[in-house]
Amino acid sequence: MIITVTMNPAIDRTVETGEFIRGGLNRIQRVTMDAGGKGINVSKTLKALGTDSVAVGLAGGSTGRVILQQLKEYGIKADFVETQGETRTNTKVVEKDGTVTELNEAGARVTPEEVRKILQKIEDCADERSLFVLSGSIPAGMRSDIYRVLTEKIHGKGGKVLLDADGELLKNAVEALPDILKINHLEIAGYFGKEEETDEQALTEMGKRLLEKGIETVVITRGARGALFLRKEGCLSCSGLKVEVHSTVGAGDAMAAAMALGMEQRLAFKETVRLCMAVSAGAVTTAGTKPPSGELVKELARRVQIRE
Repeated sequence: MIITVTMNPAIDRTVETGEFIRGGLNRIQRVTMDAGGKGINVSKTLKALGTDSVAVGLAGGSTGRVILQQLKEYGIKADFVETQGETRTNTKVVEKDGTVTELNEAGARVTPEEVRKILQKIEDCADERSLFVLSGSIPAGMRSDIYRVLTEKIHGKGGKVLLDADGELLKNAVEALPDILKINHLEIAGYFGKEEETDEQALTEMGKRLLEKGIETVVITRGARGALFLRKEGCLSCSGLKVEVHSTVGAGDAMAAAMALGMEQRLAFKETVRLCMAVSAGAVTTAGTKPPSGELVKELARRVQIRE
């Protein structure tokens, strides 16, 4: 069973405009409201691909109730801890040329009791058949080693972990050796104390250093340039598929969903890679953070080119 964890969910309010004029009048052409947060986006994508998951997290107030109602409408099983604070709303401004400006709220502070409840809930869900997707930011009131602690607890129960985080969350959690690490070229460069790195060879070498630590699979995303997929048996490289970009928000979460699906269904490595590239490319063609359809994913998968 795939279990997604969203500590800091949000309603993603995506507004579309022609060209964003800073300090001027901007007329909104379209507004989309989606239940969001990286883990929730993963669950939505899995559902679109025909796979069930359990969405676990924290939610409170009227915004939290909207999120839980949307998950119910999607047919996604939700098991959230109710918080005293109001769940946040994030605003994404999408321009005609595909440029995205994100205005993300920090989220309400959580209490020690709420943290204790979510930790216990996750530990209770963990067993040797579980794959947890730990992704996204955390609210104020949580320690930056929360994903490391959870990874250790899940591994202690025989479960697997896919990690998608940045900053201190990433640095701390890597030490617990998640089974799959999804990371972008900026995040991996920052982890190794380097400036922005886009060179494929340099990124590959950094990915290999993470494999040497004991992580089984490292996925390095490079935006429109594509992605690198590393395991001890080899490294695969894919160029980005050319599609009509509507919004890049949620593309990384779509790839995380495909990686989780590949592990859950024990797909061959190349088949998983092909699925990852197709799902993430399909995600940028949709409005807001809506996942691509299964039909579109199949069509795009036929266009994926893989290099060893």
